[in-house]
Amino acid sequence: MGRVDGKVALVTGAGSGLGRAISILLAKEGAKVVATDINVEGVEETVKLIGDNAIALKQDVTSEEGWQEVLRQTKETFGGLNILVNNAGIGDGSDVESTDFDTWKRVHSIDLDSVFLGCKYAISYMEETEGLGSIVNISSIAGIIAGHNMAAYNSAKAGVRHLSKSVALHCAKKKNGIRSNSVHPTFVRTPILEAMFAKVGPENGEAKLARQIPIGHLGEPNDIAYGVLYLASDESRFMTGAELVLDGGISAM
Repeated sequence: MGRVDGKVALVTGAGSGLGRAISILLAKEGAKVVATDINVEGVEETVKLIGDNAIALKQDVTSEEGWQEVLRQTKETFGGLNILVNNAGIGDGSDVESTDFDTWKRVHSIDLDSVFLGCKYAISYMEETEGLGSIVNISSIAGIIAGHNMAAYNSAKAGVRHLSKSVALHCAKKKNGIRSNSVHPTFVRTPILEAMFAKVGPENGEAKLARQIPIGHLGEPNDIAYGVLYLASDESRFMTGAELVLDGGISAM
């Protein structure tokens, strides 16, 4: 049996990078997967890689109505929801003075507001579904350790961390069997790094980032996906309101 056998999972930002790796691994371990992304071509490719027991849906995670529709389709297709992975997000590399307000709002809308909407509307669906529920919110090591040139990103990802705790306590008080945790990766080989690599070149970019990580190399998408799998499974049934830090040792410095 797979580690999430018989469960239904919804993964946002599943068209590439972490979302694709998470979707594929959850499916491999027995889950039925609803993979969503605003990038339709990308998320359809993810579902092709999975094969059976997965569907691709277009989703703008900043849309309240979009969330309601995706959850409705999830229940209609697979009968319910056990696992929500709020993975969709964007990066920004600017300090507080150079960040324009539109960028600030856009980063928070995609990286934080979407997590709020997902949790808000998914809980009732998860309560209706047999078995334990798990919400996994992808934050970042930048939600714990600040950088001078990541004002909006730091703020949004720190918000995801604390929102996850609030949701965990809310669900514990309701005794609805739903847990909520956040995941905090450091630099991982995903499209979010491409903007930086475009400026300095892939080899120089990777070397620069690797020097900041005590373990000496960047993470791979599956390094994070396996952490998500643990939190999504019943193996972590006693873990809620916590952080899973996957940062190659950065936070130990």
